[in-house]
Amino acid sequence: MLDYCSISHKGGIVLWSKSFTPEASHLASSSASPVNSLIREALIEGRTADENFEKDGYAVKWSFFNGLELIFVVAYQRILQLTYVDELLAALQSAFIKCFEPFLTTFVESLRAKIPRTPSGPFEWDFSAAFRGWDTIFNQILQEIKGKVAVCRSERRPRVRAAPQSTSETTTPPSDDQDTAPALSEEVAQDEQQIARNVQALRNRLRGRGARRGARGRVDFSGRDSAPSSDAESPSKRKAKAKVQRKWGDGPASESDMALLDFSDQPKSDARTRDLQELIDEASVGIRTKEGMYEVKDWEFSSSSDNTADAITSALSSKATKSDSQPFGSLGNLIARITGSKVLTEEDLRPVLEGMKQHLMKKNVAKEIAEKVCEGVGESLIGQRVGGFQSTSTAVRSALGNSITRILTPKTSTDLLLSIRTKLSSPLPSSQQRVPYSIAFVGVNGVGKSTNLSKVCFWLIQNGLRVLIAACDTFRSGAVEQLRVHVRNLSMLGVNGAADSKGRVELYERGYGKDAAGIAKDAIAYGRDNDFDVVLIDTAGRMQDNEPLMRALAKLVALNNPDKIIFVGEALVGNEAVDQLTKFDRALRDFSSGSGLGKGRGIDGMLVTKWDTVDDKVGAALSMTYVTGQPIIFVGCGQTYTDLRQLRVGNVVQAILSD
Repeated sequence: MLDYCSISHKGGIVLWSKSFTPEASHLASSSASPVNSLIREALIEGRTADENFEKDGYAVKWSFFNGLELIFVVAYQRILQLTYVDELLAALQSAFIKCFEPFLTTFVESLRAKIPRTPSGPFEWDFSAAFRGWDTIFNQILQEIKGKVAVCRSERRPRVRAAPQSTSETTTPPSDDQDTAPALSEEVAQDEQQIARNVQALRNRLRGRGARRGARGRVDFSGRDSAPSSDAESPSKRKAKAKVQRKWGDGPASESDMALLDFSDQPKSDARTRDLQELIDEASVGIRTKEGMYEVKDWEFSSSSDNTADAITSALSSKATKSDSQPFGSLGNLIARITGSKVLTEEDLRPVLEGMKQHLMKKNVAKEIAEKVCEGVGESLIGQRVGGFQSTSTAVRSALGNSITRILTPKTSTDLLLSIRTKLSSPLPSSQQRVPYSIAFVGVNGVGKSTNLSKVCFWLIQNGLRVLIAACDTFRSGAVEQLRVHVRNLSMLGVNGAADSKGRVELYERGYGKDAAGIAKDAIAYGRDNDFDVVLIDTAGRMQDNEPLMRALAKLVALNNPDKIIFVGEALVGNEAVDQLTKFDRALRDFSSGSGLGKGRGIDGMLVTKWDTVDDKVGAALSMTYVTGQPIIFVGCGQTYTDLRQLRVGNVVQAILSD
């Protein structure tokens, strides 16, 4: 059973709608409704091209008609799994346009002409009068399609054979004196005997190991012990294999060689200077604003302007210039195949969209995301009238550039420092202590969470904030020691030229094998009592498919409710980025909510590491932003504490569109 159906214009004007149940009235009225979420993500943000959209227990399907800029939407409860919705959408689109095409053409042309609003309403159009009789046509189409589905189901239903009249002739019940227990076959008996012999042999082997410690033998599962291996040798032979002193070079080290390796007399100041030079890259140090704030540098693909529109225009124009000289098969020459003044069809765009998909995949965009982006570009172009090669190529390139820009444009603020200062400066009751701003770093194993956490810590210290690092990775060996080294190094780095920043960074750790959620809670309480501004929570790496570990991470989130949850991912991943982010975000939302209905916290932003290894293949940024809708706050591009960058949308778009 359908819940809601509507026909609207891309400009946001609803031409016709119908609710089938009283509960479905909120599907279009509420700002958080599935229909409005679909319009926001599909049209405004461009983050979905799927015709199957699910939210809050509802499934929403839609279709576009670009010639008249119409959107046909059908919503129903996801559990029903209606199979006739696609056919219904196609029939509605065909019938509605056939019945009201003159009126719709006039209406769309008036919108394009920007007719001014009137006091009575946005436009002088009476849709109820214009579409009189459509309800009857709609009901007729719906009943016909439902009837076809019912007939098909009845034809596919298997026939039930009649039961036999009597079962006494075919079935003989066992008698009371008949042994109904299955007899043990000879093969099974032999298997059990073999298992018993193997167990006894293992017991004998373990018992013998306690008597003659150090001897090594192999358990023979035929029932007897094998002879000791060659490793179990006599004491005299083992003594002959004693460790021999290594010799470096052809002869013993001379006094001059030893002097070169002796740093004991070196002044401590020289050693400290050398260490500081290794920790900071002067070429990547950020800038100071007039207000004295320390800002990390922007990642730049080229020397072009950071302005998004200028970057896109530059990239598109450069592609247009190169398209004539490039071999056939490039994106520019694929677009060149569409010539003449015509209405673009799916057949015209298919080779161009395939070339776009291959181009995006070469830029390290996940295959699934590349397909969805190209589908969105195609849907925005089908039905448009273009004339000449230049206008066609410009239209296609502009559609691709606009689609990528909409996806990458942050929907929330990326100014992390502003969020921190806003919380720290907010007024509190006299009886309440100020709680530090907390940031949790999550991600899979080996992506560089601890290293990039220390880079963020350096950035915060340079802005005059006191930072507490919570060592909540209680599983990986050396995780606490690694953070301790970072804290020691960061304490040596001055703030704004000062000689020492000790006291501005501290490590909170409770060793290994403890509950990470409890350590994070104690660390936030310690930061509150000792006047720390920010608490950075380092978590253990885990694979996205490991449900117990994901539940433990969700417990940390639910118990401490950090202000930011930053996913740390690699720039090298392609298709894997989609799977990682999707499952991390879903697990956090599901497991961190008490009801388990997905109302918990999700990913708030991303930090992409190893950015310096991908050159212009920056498709991971597009994949990650597409999946979550959250911005990339920083990218890591080196091994020192200053190797942290911010992303500008224009630079990323230019890198993706470049050949």
